[in-house]
Amino acid sequence: MKNKIRIGTRASELALWQAHLVENKLNELGYETEIVEVSSTGDEVLDKPLHQIGGMGLFTRTLDNAMLRGEIDIAVHSLKDVPTDLPEKIVQAAVLERANILDVLVFKNNTEFLKENSATIATGSLRRRAQWLHKYPNHTITGLRGNVNTRLQKLEDNDWNGAIFAAAGLERINLLPENHQYLDWMIPAPAQGAIMVTALEADKAALEACEKLNHRNTEIAVFVERQFMKVLEGGCTAPIGGNATIENEEIHFVGVLSAIDGSREIRVEKKGMISDFENFGGTCAKELLADGGKELMIEIKAEMKK
Repeated sequence: MKNKIRIGTRASELALWQAHLVENKLNELGYETEIVEVSSTGDEVLDKPLHQIGGMGLFTRTLDNAMLRGEIDIAVHSLKDVPTDLPEKIVQAAVLERANILDVLVFKNNTEFLKENSATIATGSLRRRAQWLHKYPNHTITGLRGNVNTRLQKLEDNDWNGAIFAAAGLERINLLPENHQYLDWMIPAPAQGAIMVTALEADKAALEACEKLNHRNTEIAVFVERQFMKVLEGGCTAPIGGNATIENEEIHFVGVLSAIDGSREIRVEKKGMISDFENFGGTCAKELLADGGKELMIEIKAEMKK
């Protein structure tokens, strides 16, 4: 058993909440722990969209580097921010049981604007932007970056009608306002609501400790979603949604690829056996690509480079 497990985390309130969740679980198992805060580029550069400053891996890179330098033993991540291919020498150590997967609209006053042609909704996510515009093509989307607290304050300070958040983030730190509406029609980002712990492949003691935190059904579900995203060749900033649920021994999956302006979207819905989970996400992605997704993905990548 390690003398002390150093837990690396970003310094935002939500990231720290997640790190302390892992810490408490390890403490309950008898491990001594220490929280180590690490700042990331994604937290510091707030005036540009994510896809323009690094995309997937932006929030995880500094923690990866700290681990490779020996400054931390494990790192705690929102799994939807983690690249599908981890850096060399770093491996997935655990996936915790998933929280709420849904996106949520936080609004001002009321939701009458949903019936109108004119409204302004804030989000920094291309996926949320695309799916919102597909449903409400006459609305205006404005960019929104920053940690949860910062984004809620920006909503308060501006004349927007609402802003879109991951429900799990607001619920975890008790910041979900009274004026909210869960968006059960919006397909979430792959792995949304899940927490991943990483460690060095060679650190057997850390891996053994974290293995005790792993939730197998969540691990399988997010594996399917992330494989779907990987085969589509989309980073976390691309307008890709995917959600896998497990009932008994069956996986139910729904995935979507959307044009950035919301003008088109291609969906796939499929059921498969849990025994075939290692190939299931890729199979779903290939069906979507064959149904016009390949051409749409080319257009999306060209648009993101502008």
